[in-house]
Amino acid sequence: VQLQASGGGLVQAGGSLRLSCTGSGRSFSLYTMGWFRQAPGKERGFVARRGWSGGSTSYADSVKGRLTISRDNAKNTVYLQMNSLKPEDTAVYYCAADLGWYEKIDPDKYDYWGQGTLVTVSS
Repeated sequence: VQLQASGGGLVQAGGSLRLSCTGSGRSFSLYTMGWFRQAPGKERGFVARRGWSGGSTSYADSVKGRLTISRDNAKNTVYLQMNSLKPEDTAVYYCAADLGWYEKIDPDKYDYWGQGTLVTVSS
């Protein structure tokens, strides 16, 4: 699976962005899709994931109620709608894909990664 992330940019605090991640391959719908982020000087951390069937989701506590992960399997695309953004959301955001659900909040459990897209939130 090859992944291509897009949609990052500069936004003021309180604003919104929508990230997209498009995958190649006919089996895209079988993969759990995750979003992770890495701020300067910090490790890559979990943001959100959505199961292969589309029904199961989970979020990091820091983003609950503000960020929403969705997917359109017909378009091989997963989205991250980001609302009420805060300066601490500033990071490079990565999408990832792998089979299975359990432990998929650990970046080491994903085999496939997009190239990352930078989100900068100004105060």
